[in-house]
Amino acid sequence: MKFGGGQLVAIAGPCVIEGEEFTLRHAQKVADVAQKHGIPAVFKSSFDKANRTSVKSFRGPGLKEGLRILARVKAEVGLPVLTDVHEPSQCAPVAEVVDVLQIPAFLCRQTDLLLAAAATGRAVNVKKGQFLAPEDMKNAADKLREGGCREMLLTERGASFGYHTLVVDMRGLVTMRRFAPVCFDATHSVQQPGSQGTATGGDRALAPVLARAAAAVGIDALFCEVHEDPDRALSDGPNSLTFPMWDALLGDVLRIRRALGT
Repeated sequence: MKFGGGQLVAIAGPCVIEGEEFTLRHAQKVADVAQKHGIPAVFKSSFDKANRTSVKSFRGPGLKEGLRILARVKAEVGLPVLTDVHEPSQCAPVAEVVDVLQIPAFLCRQTDLLLAAAATGRAVNVKKGQFLAPEDMKNAADKLREGGCREMLLTERGASFGYHTLVVDMRGLVTMRRFAPVCFDATHSVQQPGSQGTATGGDRALAPVLARAAAAVGIDALFCEVHEDPDRALSDGPNSLTFPMWDALLGDVLRIRRALGT
């Protein structure tokens, strides 16, 4: 999987694998919308969400079952796939199936995890930690390159100042783009961490606003969690987009890019 070079890549899908047919259905919808807009897409969904707010929250089907389902997505829908890895030992088996390994924001400084992901030869997407300055992501990119990674993304997903909110500084996209192609995560940027007590809240209506701004600044990929019924999603529902919202947003982003000649 290659990123950069002037082409926008859409990364989209539900936060977590909620079931086999559910995942295949969502992957087909992602493929259909991306084809409508004429842009390459990567299907995203996690086999495990290891940092849920509550210990009782749904985490996903686990490594073995999750990879089996993602393999079906590749075989039957034809999209490349992306999923999270949380431990170095997960990288090699995940890389046998997926095209892009994603490093969660809270783990972006974990050297062993980055090196293990790089060693697979797959593309790697590193989410910028909410606690890091954009320029600090040079270290993550350097670790990946030291480990042999040649295709990477650095993803902005907001900075945390506590008080159940995130703030996006669009200047960070310019900074991180000096180190590697950049992705903007529109839906995690509108999360409200811990705002529901035992769950994270969010405001999906603001995701398109931030995505349009990021497109104007310049991005190589746009990450959006999408769900056919976000209010019933088992993870990240408040910040996930509906498919009609995502469809409309892609149209806006592509018009902005054309207006800027990118």
